[in-house]
Parts: sequence; structure tokens; C-alpha cells
Amino acid sequence: MKVEKKVICSLNKCYSIAPLWYRGKNCFLVAAEGHDPCYLFSETGERLDTIWTEPGGVMTMRQLPGSDGVFLATHRFYSPDDAADAEIVVAQPDGAAGWKVRTLCKAPFVHRFGIIERGGVCHLLVCCLKSGQEHKGDWSRPGAVWSAVLPADLSGFDAAHPLPLQCVKDGMLKNHGYSEYRDGEVTTAIVGCDSGVWQFVPPERAEAPWTVRRLTDRPSSDAVLLDFDGDGKPELGSISPFHGDTLEFFRQDAAGDYRLDWTSPKRFGLLHATWPCLLGGRPAWVVGCREGERESMLVTWDDGTYRLEPFDRAGAANALLLENGLLVMTNREIDEVAMYAFR
Repeated sequence: MKVEKKVICSLNKCYSIAPLWYRGKNCFLVAAEGHDPCYLFSETGERLDTIWTEPGGVMTMRQLPGSDGVFLATHRFYSPDDAADAEIVVAQPDGAAGWKVRTLCKAPFVHRFGIIERGGVCHLLVCCLKSGQEHKGDWSRPGAVWSAVLPADLSGFDAAHPLPLQCVKDGMLKNHGYSEYRDGEVTTAIVGCDSGVWQFVPPERAEAPWTVRRLTDRPSSDAVLLDFDGDGKPELGSISPFHGDTLEFFRQDAAGDYRLDWTSPKRFGLLHATWPCLLGGRPAWVVGCREGERESMLVTWDDGTYRLEPFDRAGAANALLLENGLLVMTNREIDEVAMYAFR
């Protein structure tokens, strides 16, 4: 497979990426982990606007369903040890005035979050890496997953009146990974932490509790469900352990339980970027490394086994496949935002 790369921007500690439907067009956002900007791009990589210049610390961004350019984002998560003031903000276009940004809720150490719809209700699912610390490197207070129903009108929430969150599950040490999987008719969240990979199923009714089930007890930094081999059942791919060096794949047994099936023979440097998708009509998992050889690679199923195909060495933090088939990656270790076309 031929790969064409185009560098579209230089951004210090570029990190988070998200699609954005704005003014009738597919766009995407790129934001920084450090005290740096958030930019808006066209789907072909043209920089259209600056959403904010600071404070940065952006781990996740998600558009509000049905909106024209309104999205949520994390702010002030600068590192696992510098995120006690992290929060989720609302960003919305304000005509000639640019963009308005205000606090939606305080969420110390929030690393990932998602917005999941079910039965016409939007649920915010918030994943916090830890619950507190006494010093750098302190993991004595495990993280948790929190939730809230998102009302259609968010105008009443700000720093003085934050959206209240309810704990769904606590005791999640090194709660790092988040992806989504369409399980039948329901979108679910796949969360990776030190105690394994967990699936969070939104309630049928807004007031009902979430369903939480563990898919594996092996430590995971990030995980995806994807039908790699086309047999109609999703395999579980996992980066292990936290900021780990190993790719693990699990297959369902006759009882539907996930069992370890394949482990990458090579050890990598800080596996981090992750995006499951269909690329050229076949299932692929985009994975990137931030240390060592800094490989970016495609993981696919070929001739009865998993195939790892490197296509760049750039230190990627995150990846996103756009609707037009172009792949965007934030190559954090070299401050580079790049687009890739696969032919």
C-alpha cells in the first residue's frame, strides 16, 4: 500500500484531534497538550480558524450531536502529574466575536470523555486518570468513570454552576483508554485501565444505571473492538500495560468470553495513538508510538494472523480517519500535524 504524507501544521505538543461539522462542511479540530492553541481545519487540511490560544491541556474533544460547530473539550490536563485543575469546557462559534469558551464541569485528572446517545438522550461519560495525588508519580488514588445526562440547552452551566457528575465506577487505576463500539443497536464505551478492559453500556432510560462489564482483566492503556478477520465477531485489541510496549489481541471463546490469542513479538516505545477503522474497505487499527523508533503503523488481519505495517516514524499521540478517507495524526514528539493518503 502506497502512503502519501502531507504536513499541514506545526503545533507545539499537538495532541487531540476531533471531527467537527461546521457551516455545512466536514472539518476537524487539532489542539495541544501544552499551553498552546486549538485550530480548526477543512477536511483537506486548510487551516480555517483559531478556536483558542490557551490554556491548552487538551486530551479530548467531542462535538455536541446535532449542533453546528459546538463542541466539548478538556482543558488544563498537562500531564498525568499536572491535571488537578482539569475541566471540561463548552466551545461554540459566536459570529464576528470568534468563539466563546466556558466551563461545563470540573473534572480533576479527566483524560478522556465521550458523548453517547441512546433513546434520544445524550450521555456524557467522563474518564479520570486518577482521583488525586500527594506528589508526582503518586498512583495511590485510582481513577473513576463519571456520567451525566446532557440537556439540550447547556447555557445555564459555567464555572459557578457546573454540570453535576455521578460516579459510574471507581477503583480504576491508571484509567487511560477510551474508544467506542457499536454493539448491536447501541453505542458503547470501551475503557482501558490497570484492572483490564471494561465496556460501558448506556441506560435505556435516562434515570437508570449504566451496565458495566469487564472484557479482560489484563492491564490495558487503550483498547478497541474490531472484527479484524471478518467472522462477524469483534476481536479485542489492547495496548498493554499503561503507556505500554505490547499489542495484545483477544478472541471470543464458545461462551463469548475474551481469551488472549496473539501478542506482538516486538516491544514498542510508549504505544499511544489508536484509531480503529475501515481503511480501503478492510478493518485496520491505526497505532502510533511516542518513544523508541516512534513507529506509526496499520494493524490488519492477513493470511490467518495479525500484520503490523509501519508507514511513518513520527511519534504520534492520536489519530483520526476523516470521512474523505484521509488519516490525520498528531505527531506530538516532533510538533507536527500530518495527513496521510493511502492508495
